Amino acid sequence: MQSKPQLLVWITCDGVHIDPGSGKHTILGVFSNIKARAFPVTHPFMIWFMMLTDVAPGTHHVRISMGRDPTNPAELIHRPFESQSPLHRINLINEIRNLTFEQPGEYSILIEIDDEPLLATSLTVSN
Repeated sequence: MQSKPQLLVWITCDGVHIDPGSGKHTILGVFSNIKARAFPVTHPFMIWFMMLTDVAPGTHHVRISMGRDPTNPAELIHRPFESQSPLHRINLINEIRNLTFEQPGEYSILIEIDDEPLLATSLTVSN
């Protein structure tokens, strides 16, 4: 039986620098909520960084959706990635540009790998 992909890291941040010599990832500006003075507000740029393991070899798809209604989130990212081995750790850097929040509150985030839910979490937006 094939194991399910495991999420080792989920971070919202301002940037990820990859050292060209070592390949190490440096995570910049980690945050867990967004504050705004007025709504609607548009956040210009953020990264959702994730590290996966136990992913079967081959091509897979990650989908990240978000919304106020956790039962009907809007798809923000849908892209392929490769796994060489279930033993590898796969770093996925997902750039989010100009994300608009109509009102303050909890925004549900759903991460899926190959249409299977992997994580349900949230991002707080407040004033």
